[in-house]
Amino acid sequence: MIDDIGSEQIAAITAYVDTEALPPERRPTAHILFGTNQARPAEIAAERYHQGLAPLIICTGGVNRHNGIVEGRMFRRLLLDRGVPDDVIRYEDRSANTWQNVEFALPFLHEALEKGLAVTAVCKWYHRRAVHALKTLTPDIGGFYAITWDPVYAGQPVTRESWPVIPDGRRRVIREWQEVPRRVTQGGFQDTNIADGAWR
Repeated sequence: MIDDIGSEQIAAITAYVDTEALPPERRPTAHILFGTNQARPAEIAAERYHQGLAPLIICTGGVNRHNGIVEGRMFRRLLLDRGVPDDVIRYEDRSANTWQNVEFALPFLHEALEKGLAVTAVCKWYHRRAVHALKTLTPDIGGFYAITWDPVYAGQPVTRESWPVIPDGRRRVIREWQEVPRRVTQGGFQDTNIADGAWR
């Protein structure tokens, strides 16, 4: 699969799946943490809460199929441990995939929009389906943002540079590159792209 493509296509794949679109420097936004068994999204959200930039934090994720933790509850506990007040946190703990992360968090996303807050996704750097799910299920979302992080699999960080040589990273990145355009073409995902610094 990846062995047959050259450095130019690797660069094009990386650019396509890269979801990062940082919110304006001093603008508070609601943060939605996409489910994972890794702690980094909660660390990012807690840091931003203490900077006055995350007045509402939405945690998502049901039972993780690899280790059995309940991702939304884990995020909530990590946020509380880092000094984020409980009344800032919303969570769902039933979702089994990215689509359900957004679907089951819709009441909280609508709460954020009703409060006049833009939305910031906190997701893996290549998790393009996350932004498409947000756009599709929350059509009134307007411009929204994404803060990304590098996941670690088998002790190896999967970065924008390293993914082609890390089997777990390669599989996941290629899956996003193939599946997201297919779902847009078939009508399952609304198309969304970065314009003027935000996903629109």
